[in-house]
Amino acid sequence: MTVSELIHPRRFPEPAAALRLIKPITWFPPMWAYLCGVVSSGVSPSGQWALVILGVILAGPIVCGMSQAANDWCDRHVDAINEPDRPIPSGRIPGRWGLWIALAMSALSLLVGWQLGPWGFAATIVGVLAAWAYSAEPVRLKRSGWWGPGLVGLSYESLPWFTGAAVLSAGAPAWPVMIVALLYGIGAHGIMTLNDFKALEGDRQTGVNSLPVTLGPERAAKVACTVMALPQIAVILLLVLWDRPLHAAGVGAMLALQFWAMTIMFRDPKAKAPWYNGTGVLLYITGMMITAFAIRSLGAGG
Repeated sequence: MTVSELIHPRRFPEPAAALRLIKPITWFPPMWAYLCGVVSSGVSPSGQWALVILGVILAGPIVCGMSQAANDWCDRHVDAINEPDRPIPSGRIPGRWGLWIALAMSALSLLVGWQLGPWGFAATIVGVLAAWAYSAEPVRLKRSGWWGPGLVGLSYESLPWFTGAAVLSAGAPAWPVMIVALLYGIGAHGIMTLNDFKALEGDRQTGVNSLPVTLGPERAAKVACTVMALPQIAVILLLVLWDRPLHAAGVGAMLALQFWAMTIMFRDPKAKAPWYNGTGVLLYITGMMITAFAIRSLGAGG
């Protein structure tokens, strides 16, 4: 803050701070998962590109952005310890503007979700409720190192995957689609646990029992990697069972590279977790799209 801002507090949010509040870097996973759902549905997007584009925007900038705004508002006291330069604790988003932005985006999410038909709208309701259940009292599932990352993983990967497939299919996706969407959402629990490493000190001081806090960095990293790997192994086995050996080999190659990256992270989990979240997660989501292409004929077959 400048001296003038301390003397005359800001009345309105700083535009750059408002953009940072909704964290564009976090939009990619649900947008990618929605596209995986579109591909896995086996339905041609020809003539339905508006639903594809609208769904991607809803999954990323709108619902995910809303969840980030809600989380920052509910975490403003934690961020004052971990990241005091964040938009709300720094004062660049003053007063209750953080809350108002989150509520306005919640309403926008429901409005846009309504345009995607009954399946898309129902999924949007679930996504909005999950975002607030994660961050807000009295539920605040973020306090749990098991329930919190689990909810976020399912919301970031399984829910948008399911939504993309349901919107294109105009109905419930085929069982293979729902199974792999669920497995990748479960695996994302590990990704969210590694993401918690950056807030270790603030979480410890404010009673957020993330796995890095309760287990320590070394054990938490091993648990996270195990949770990420097991669902991918299950996907590989299912692809073999479904007579998709080449796709199974592709996902297996992505997992092998993740194992290599894990060995590097284990040398110093606290310092290397952010690196792994950039390297290992890219391999993880690449496997997701390989799987989506593998099962698209199964999805079309219902």
